[in-house]
Amino acid sequence: MSKLLTRWMSGLSLIVLIVLALAACGTGADAASSSNTDLSQDKNAAFSFDLVPSPGITACLPKAHGSAQIFKNALNDTLKVHIAGLPAHTDYDLFVLELPNKPFGVAWYQSDMETNGNGEGDVSVVGIFNKETFSISTGGPTVTFKATHQFHLGLWFNDPKVPFDLGCEPGATSPTVTPFNGEQHAGIQVLNTANFPNGAGPLSHVSA
Repeated sequence: MSKLLTRWMSGLSLIVLIVLALAACGTGADAASSSNTDLSQDKNAAFSFDLVPSPGITACLPKAHGSAQIFKNALNDTLKVHIAGLPAHTDYDLFVLELPNKPFGVAWYQSDMETNGNGEGDVSVVGIFNKETFSISTGGPTVTFKATHQFHLGLWFNDPKVPFDLGCEPGATSPTVTPFNGEQHAGIQVLNTANFPNGAGPLSHVSA
């Protein structure tokens, strides 16, 4: 075999290897993207469900939506939440709730969330997220209440100005301030699980 033919064959082999490597990278990227945007693909979840826009949100954010999955661990659960169709690079606050809509009942702060440049965000929280999730106050300086289950999720804008500037509060002359963040100075709710009945939220579908 001539030197020219040998060099040509070596060059062709190198090109084939590069093309195969690029194809593999592309497949990996597509798989990662699918994993981030469609939580329902994980078959190991104990329960999968959607988060829906809160009242009035579709008027200003028509594509707002979310999805979640709960995974059983040996001693606790992992809650994974994905949100999309929201303003880019914006902070949010995730709560477990007694009721998905006002007046919300007992609420428990779970995590912060932040959207990327595409208006999507993900978070994983470890805790008790099943039919036994509850809060109780047996006495103290503020309030006393019996064991109260919290089976719903709610997501709030961290900054009250964001939904106001987006036009999510038509007729309001100033941003609505709610207590749903660490400083008790959050905006309005953007997503919740009102697609489930008040007393039978998605967490109640997960065995203890």
